[in-house]
Formats: sequence, C-alpha cells, structure tokens
Amino acid sequence: MIQIGIDFGGTKIEAAALDPSGAFLSRLRTPNPGGYEQAIRAVRDLIQGVEQESGRKGTVGIGAPGSPSPRDGMMRNANATFLNGRPFQSDLEAALGRPIRLANDANCMALSEAFDGAAGGARSAFGVIVGTGVGGGLVVDGRIVEGANGMGGELGHVPLPWMTQDEFPGPACWCGKRGCLDVLVSGTGVRLDHERRTGVAMDPPLIVEAARAGEPDAVSTLDAYISRLGRALAMIANIVDPDVFVLGGGMSNVDEIYDLLPPVIAQYAFGGLWQGRVVKARWGDSSGVRGAARLWS
Repeated sequence: MIQIGIDFGGTKIEAAALDPSGAFLSRLRTPNPGGYEQAIRAVRDLIQGVEQESGRKGTVGIGAPGSPSPRDGMMRNANATFLNGRPFQSDLEAALGRPIRLANDANCMALSEAFDGAAGGARSAFGVIVGTGVGGGLVVDGRIVEGANGMGGELGHVPLPWMTQDEFPGPACWCGKRGCLDVLVSGTGVRLDHERRTGVAMDPPLIVEAARAGEPDAVSTLDAYISRLGRALAMIANIVDPDVFVLGGGMSNVDEIYDLLPPVIAQYAFGGLWQGRVVKARWGDSSGVRGAARLWS
C-alpha cells in the first residue's frame, strides 16, 4: 500500500503519495482556504486526487501546525487559528471514512529526515524549522517523542537562553509571553531585529546578501542571529543531547550557519564537550509532507 502525506501549511495544503521506496507517485497542492469546514473538504479532495493519479489507495498521515491534545483530541497552539479547539483528526477521519495519523509539522520534518534524510542512521535527531516561525521535533530510534502532554520539542515558545542585558526581556510573542525563540530566531525575527537595530525594513534574504557583501549593519544582524540560534541549540543539547540537529525552513538555506553554529553550541553547552552535528534538511520543503506520510511506517 502507498503512503499519503498531507502538509497543512498556513498558505497552502500539499498532498503527496509515496511508493514503498519513498519515490513520489503524485503531488498536489491547493491554497489553504482559511476556514475549518472548507479545509476539511480541501484535504479530502487532495487525498482523493493523489489516489486517483497514483491508481492506489493509501494510508494517510497529516502534518499540521499545533498539536492535538492527548486528552480530548482538540487542536491547540496552531497558527492557523481556525483549527484551535476543533477535533481536526476525528473530523478528517469522518470525512475520509478511514483512520488517519496526525502530528505536529515540525515533528513530521524531523521524522522525515531521520527516516531517509540528513539524519539517516542517527539514533536521535532534533529537527528545527526556522522559517516564518520556529518549530522543533525530537525523533529517537525512528519514533517521534511527543511527551505526556503532546508538547515534546515545542522549541518556539521557550525564551532565548543566556539573554544579554540588551536582549532582555525580548520582544512580545503572539503567545502572550516575551522573548520566545519564535520571534527571535525565525526569519520573521531576523527581519524585525534588523528593523529594530537600523530602522530599515529588509527581508531576510536581502539581509543575508548584504552581510555577505560586508555591510556592517547586516553583518551585526546576522551575527546576532547565529548567537541566538546557537544558544537555543545548546539548551537542547543540555537537555536531550541529540546525535544531530537538522535545520529546515527559510533560514536553513543560509549556508554559512553550518560552520558558524557548532562553536557557539560548544561554548554554551555544559562542560564545553559538545561535538554533535548541525545539518541542512535533505528533503527541504518536501520534508513535512514526506514525514507525514511516514507516520504509518
């Protein structure tokens, strides 16, 4: 049987069907309609579409923002806010007439990369999405570690560790707290930090380009970003000590960070003994949908 994954993003929803070797049989996308009932129908139609294209039915896994409560199944903490407080998984199962599996999108990215991606062969992998926001997921021995409350790996909403006096208390986060990694080490955080420093609004790719050209303000912004992301990963190293960190999302495409992050992690990790790896996701933007499909593996 084929494996079907759904990557439920803020602007688009993607479905993909994988054969047993992991090759794509079919891929379809549709804009996120921005409403709950419409989203249920959109996911149903995408699954029917990839099954029709591939000529086979399959298992279905969903990678979604936020996560379902292990107590009542209601969605929580999704930035697609119309999902919050709704039984997304059970409503999809009713619409499809079959069981599905659902996990946080960052968990799906980590699972994909641990299964046959950049973390293949590692016993433990921590995936970090550094895009519009920040997400995290931990995979050990090929299984997602969700935790007793389904919050395992929720990296975006812990405060930046080892804050300097200039950084404290940090900018306000949409979750209601201040100094969260979601608003400091995301692509959005880079843009806002540069604007706070300079008064100039620039998107992250332009900031990176300017830093490569030696523009002092852009260099300062990128240096601050490397320090903050490195401190965040050092905190995870102190708690989990994964074999490998895998980075996805827009900021993972800044190739310089893979040489610059390890010394920062080693500086802040307890005892200065850290010798792990930081790698770029092999499957890039496809990691989420592939990991969702792998929820049945």
